[in-house]
Amino acid sequence: MDLNEWLKWYDKLRLKFGYSVVEDQNAARLLSELLEGRSLDLKILSNLIYGKNVLVIGTGPSLENNLSRMHSLKQFTLIVADGASQAMLENNIKPEIVVTDLDGSHEHLLQSDKMGSIMIVHAHGDNVDLMRNLVPKMKNCIGTTQVKPLHNVYNYGGFTDGDRAVFLANEFGAKNIVLVGMDFGEKIGRYSKTKINDEKLKIAKMVVAKELLEWLSTFSTSKLYNASPSVIKGFKNITLDALSLT
Repeated sequence: MDLNEWLKWYDKLRLKFGYSVVEDQNAARLLSELLEGRSLDLKILSNLIYGKNVLVIGTGPSLENNLSRMHSLKQFTLIVADGASQAMLENNIKPEIVVTDLDGSHEHLLQSDKMGSIMIVHAHGDNVDLMRNLVPKMKNCIGTTQVKPLHNVYNYGGFTDGDRAVFLANEFGAKNIVLVGMDFGEKIGRYSKTKINDEKLKIAKMVVAKELLEWLSTFSTSKLYNASPSVIKGFKNITLDALSLT
């Protein structure tokens, strides 16, 4: 992903949602300080993703219908969006990577970290207190930001946990990326953030996330599939039962 192109998107998003560049930058600096000397080597992500089949799991309502199929997809690296970590752990599935801005179930995020999941923790102006509380308790962290990156806090693109997970898989050269639980509808899944104060805002963010994925599809070198009920331009619809990727 071209960082300059992403920053153009970010400018649109901060105007649309009223974000503060200064607050986002301050959050990134805090995360950088919290991870100083303890951020994981990026090679660990490359080993899990490069040339691999990757399943990106969101928190849409359709996720629940597909949980029973996850055990049979052992050829995939599992990257889950925040609250989807709860769904995985409740079904005795360890996610290799969790992409989170820390507003999902703290219990399950910390449990994922304890089990060895790589925690891709995202900094923004609204989650400073959550970072101060949770990041020191985690051992397997890599930091991300939506503004200019720092020496140990990266920007791979993406806006919500779900689409950031797809951007991450793309950045590290996944062979195939398959989306699960990425519904982008008006119904919010029960594994989404623990408390939703504004459903209209949540839905507006999902609209943007879908737009970003459609933009990603115009330059991604990965083969892109969607096993969710949504239609995303550039992603081929497929069912989990039909997966036999080469």
